[in-house]
Amino acid sequence: MHKLPLLGALTAAAFSMPAQAEVVAQNGSAFVTRDSVVVSSTPREVWLELISPGKWWNDAHTFSGASKNMTLMPKAGGCFCERMPAKDTADTIGLDGSVEHMRVILSIPDQALRMRGGLGPLQSEPVNAVLTVTMSEAEEGTRIVFEYAVDGFMRFETPVIAKAVDGVISQQMNGLAKLLGPVETVEEDSEEADADAGNDADESDADNASTDSDADAEEAEDKEPKMSVDEAFGDLTAGDKPDDE
Repeated sequence: MHKLPLLGALTAAAFSMPAQAEVVAQNGSAFVTRDSVVVSSTPREVWLELISPGKWWNDAHTFSGASKNMTLMPKAGGCFCERMPAKDTADTIGLDGSVEHMRVILSIPDQALRMRGGLGPLQSEPVNAVLTVTMSEAEEGTRIVFEYAVDGFMRFETPVIAKAVDGVISQQMNGLAKLLGPVETVEEDSEEADADAGNDADESDADNASTDSDADAEEAEDKEPKMSVDEAFGDLTAGDKPDDE
């Protein structure tokens, strides 16, 4: 399996991060990540793409190395699964394999999808993990929320794996959002609201404030320990991955 990279670079600046992406709760061996974004699509359009993960799931976060092998059956008991294509050798004929990433426990078209299962390295850990995806109408389209709750023993430091998992969930949400249409971030919405309300701040003061804010953010980032998804997740399988068909 590929190493799992940090958030991939996306072509449009609007897709560089979701509107919100954070670890909202953390305690002992439990954590909850919450990521949300607004897309210019209807809930039905979002639902139809959501249940077609082969179109938007990141190749690097698969066992086979290709998201086209990902499928999702949107009904209770349905599998969010991955096909492992056969790999022939000089001495043997290859056989297909498969991976269950999660199992559907709630499916309400156009509204909510809930699945249970440990993603990535959490699959090998005795944890209870639930991903809930909700869709709701927003002023300019549909708000999508991914919430992933994890609890139980795991061979990772909770702060490290929580941050890494949030990065991976964010990347998948960005892939879905990019497929669906333009994204409006919370920050952009806030700025537009201030402008509509008649923000009379001097332009130079605004520039200075922005510069100071950027500097503060960079300083805070420098002080925060760096931990990539690669370092937290690593390789999950030994040897070569199967060839794509």
